[in-house]
Amino acid sequence: MNPLKAALLSLAMVSAIAFCGVGIYTADAANAHLVVDGYGVVPQAR
Repeated sequence: MNPLKAALLSLAMVSAIAFCGVGIYTADAANAHLVVDGYGVVPQAR
């Protein structure tokens, strides 16, 4: 893999992680929305 493809892949992965983090943060900031992770665990059960 050449350095350009590696840099673009790294940028895409970091962007996806940040996008998911923003989605979780906004769902957590909403008052009536219950945040559930990928395993169905909610904050109240922890």
